[in-house]
Amino acid sequence: MKASLFRRGINLWPPFLFAGIHVTDISDDYRYVRVELRQRPWNVNYVRTHFGGSLFAMTDPFWMLCLLRNLGSRYYVWDKSGSIDFVKPGRGVVWTEFRLDDATLAEVRASTLDGGKYLHWFENDVLDAQGEVVARVRKQVYVRLKPEARAQS
Repeated sequence: MKASLFRRGINLWPPFLFAGIHVTDISDDYRYVRVELRQRPWNVNYVRTHFGGSLFAMTDPFWMLCLLRNLGSRYYVWDKSGSIDFVKPGRGVVWTEFRLDDATLAEVRASTLDGGKYLHWFENDVLDAQGEVVARVRKQVYVRLKPEARAQS
């Protein structure tokens, strides 16, 4: 799927749409994604700051998606684990970026050549409009070369 079409679709996906999560940019090669969380009356917590679940949700699918789109159908790619540390209250528009580089892709490919699973940790900072860290997110992604792909190699 073209990145521009994916961006339009995910921005209309109800869990993102109603949470105020908006993908503002995605590169054609799926190696860069920028996501914002816009503060709305229905997505704040009791003390009028960003709901923690929305902060985590804005980071949820993107590392897996970037890897899957770049590794291709020869691999299983799944989210395995995740955690979030809330650093300071988030207000207004907060944002994060995902950048998948050649070195990470090479590491994943090399680590899965034998058909074994590989678990890779990614980290993101969620920032406010002033560039201050609101939350630190860690996501672990599971990757394995599919048996039929390994047999063809």
